[in-house]
Amino acid sequence: MVVNGDKINFPGGGTHFHDGADKYIMAVAKMLKFPGDKLHNGGSIRNVLDVGCGVASFGAYLLPLDIMAMSLAPNDVHENQIQFALERGIPSTLGVLGTKRLPYPSRSFELAHCSRCRIDWLQRDGILLLELDRLLRPGGYFVYSSPEAYAHDPENRKIWNSMYDLLRRMCWRVVAKKDQTVIWAKPMSNSCYLKRDQGTKPPLCSSDADPDASWNVLMKACITPYSARMHRERWSGLVPWPRRLTAPPPRLEEIGVTPAEFQEDTSVWRSRVDEYWKQMRPIFHKNSIRNVMDMNSNLGGFAAALNDKDVWVMNVAPVHASAKLKIIYDRGFIGTVHDWCEAFSTYPRTYDLLHAWEVFSEIDERNCGVEDLLIEMDRILRPEGFVIIRDKPSVINYIRKYLLALRWDGWSSEVEPRVDSLSSSEERVLIMRKKLWTEGANTI
Repeated sequence: MVVNGDKINFPGGGTHFHDGADKYIMAVAKMLKFPGDKLHNGGSIRNVLDVGCGVASFGAYLLPLDIMAMSLAPNDVHENQIQFALERGIPSTLGVLGTKRLPYPSRSFELAHCSRCRIDWLQRDGILLLELDRLLRPGGYFVYSSPEAYAHDPENRKIWNSMYDLLRRMCWRVVAKKDQTVIWAKPMSNSCYLKRDQGTKPPLCSSDADPDASWNVLMKACITPYSARMHRERWSGLVPWPRRLTAPPPRLEEIGVTPAEFQEDTSVWRSRVDEYWKQMRPIFHKNSIRNVMDMNSNLGGFAAALNDKDVWVMNVAPVHASAKLKIIYDRGFIGTVHDWCEAFSTYPRTYDLLHAWEVFSEIDERNCGVEDLLIEMDRILRPEGFVIIRDKPSVINYIRKYLLALRWDGWSSEVEPRVDSLSSSEERVLIMRKKLWTEGANTI
């Protein structure tokens, strides 16, 4: 970071990207022998998990390559780096590899990355590497740039040898190693697991374990095997990006959704978002929206409808619908599981637009506080940001009572939308804009 007056610049270097993150990314693609030294590899690399991302320069330089990174780092002493990343408009989130699974479904990422992230990958029988294994797709890559991979002192050599032995027992293989970086690939099927000697650790997870369960689920030191279908086909069955955006993914059948229903959902949300934009057009300014959150993402239709705009969407799957998050990732988006009866793990004022479809009805039925959620949304929302609430008329009328107190009365529009195939009951759409609080403003 370089401080220039009242601004902070991020030149794209950092503790490891000595020649810039763009040159580093190209070097990784070259190590993997991808065509044209492009890391997207013809659209087959779309979702990336960057662990210990710092200010997310790696993820920032992936965006022009049509690669979406979930940049992950803890809230620690390093000057609130995730807050800087979100201020830059880079997809990122607070999170930590600790004792519980990350809130993402299995087989979500084509590539995981760790550069000087100072994680002890060998702790507790390699449980953190096994979590990466759960999250990587068949044949997925782990790009590791750290002293253990290249330093020759006894301590680092000991760590490297232990790590290499563990990953060999996990059936990962080294596909490239150069200078400060080593790249592993996980197997394409269960074949290697089945050939291991009896009693080899780490063991395979039990057949009744749900690999996609991720909300408050403890990690286990076991290998998540592929489903029978993935083992047989030896890949995820996904088409390259951008066709992945609208192509029905194979895992739809796991959540009981047909390809026709998927296509209908995509079409409906395209129409709904067009209507939202028409309502907002009178006061909407170009480039005023960058960080967007869909608080009930369903199949990702809202995010898909925004794909042609210069925004990114944090798709949030409520706990009761967490199985659908795998479809979000299969479409090439990012997201997380969350219970809206609790606070969301992000810094204040980090999103420009919040979209809440039937979120308030759902938490009201669970006897959670509507007022508490409104206050949490206000905490997350930036000044002059927008809130779109689509819900029952009774919910909209109740929320309207709080607009002045929240200072969401900078501008508002309420309409009765057209009935479509996703309409479960009578609906209203309320769009509000949060005021910029000025010095001396009265508090309520």
